[in-house]
Amino acid sequence: MVLLRVENLQVHFPIRSGWFGRRDVVKAVDGVSFQVEEGKTLGLVGESGSGKSTVSRALLKLIQPTQGSAYYRDREIFGLAESDFRPLRKEMQMIFQDPIGSLNPRMTIETILAEPLTIHFKEMTKRQRRDVSAALLHRVGLPEDSLQRYPHEFSGGQRQRIGIARALAVQPKFLICDEPVSALDVSVQASVLNLLKDLQDEFKLTYLFIAHDLAVVRHMSDDIIVMNRGEVVESGPADELCENPQHEYTRKLLASIPA
Repeated sequence: MVLLRVENLQVHFPIRSGWFGRRDVVKAVDGVSFQVEEGKTLGLVGESGSGKSTVSRALLKLIQPTQGSAYYRDREIFGLAESDFRPLRKEMQMIFQDPIGSLNPRMTIETILAEPLTIHFKEMTKRQRRDVSAALLHRVGLPEDSLQRYPHEFSGGQRQRIGIARALAVQPKFLICDEPVSALDVSVQASVLNLLKDLQDEFKLTYLFIAHDLAVVRHMSDDIIVMNRGEVVESGPADELCENPQHEYTRKLLASIPA
């Protein structure tokens, strides 16, 4: 079953250039189409500036698409008013690239994890929110006594685990993983990736996994689409695409993987 279908997504940003302030357009995303099957992982790979993160922000309506359609469970979401889209935010969550910048340094971990529960589950008591927060920490491999600590007291890998716990708090079905390990040491990346795989199996999650490292994307994904300069240049099953790339840009990404 297809959970998410995107058709001809375009995100263009107007700019002024030249001596006379001539109007121009940056085509950050230009005619991108794909679909993600329920319970599967679609990898979205490309270098910085290829448009990957712009796609993710458009899907969550953090930026306004210029053109195109996106269907979540066959419901078109770009045309929804914010009040109609808000209930879907529980199902569609994001794990951010920067585990430091995405956590409020002035908030305890308990407050960070309880915040989405307060917004989406208003009937929960404070005690219930605390219990859920503690259970989430345990599931991502952190002790309960972490609740009263602050983000700066944790390593980068631990902070990313907290970010994952926050994304899981509202029981989502679809997670956008936007470069979730690129800011981590290589020694930590594998444990976080394995955690994401385990969580996917346990909670039947669907992932859009975004990264610039094709080796990481191949490890995580069932299917891959390759983006360059806002366009999809190649797509297909993960192993097939990596074993027999058809586009020169894909071959370039493969060649950049350390032996």
